[in-house]
Amino acid sequence: MRTDSEIRMQGMQALIGSLGLIETERFLIAVNQDKFNYTEWRRTGLPDQGIEQIAAEADQLAMQLSHN
Repeated sequence: MRTDSEIRMQGMQALIGSLGLIETERFLIAVNQDKFNYTEWRRTGLPDQGIEQIAAEADQLAMQLSHN
């Protein structure tokens, strides 16, 4: 079992790898400023898609943004 520190580190690496450093910081600030309810967000805030489809769409968007 991983420690809390290891989980936090892996989570930060995932966020930075996906969003970049600045967008990760903006995400964390938004989560901390709002009365963010992760459980409710998971239930209602995510599209009804598998992780593979979400990742593919995120990759596609990243490619589009990098060409602009």
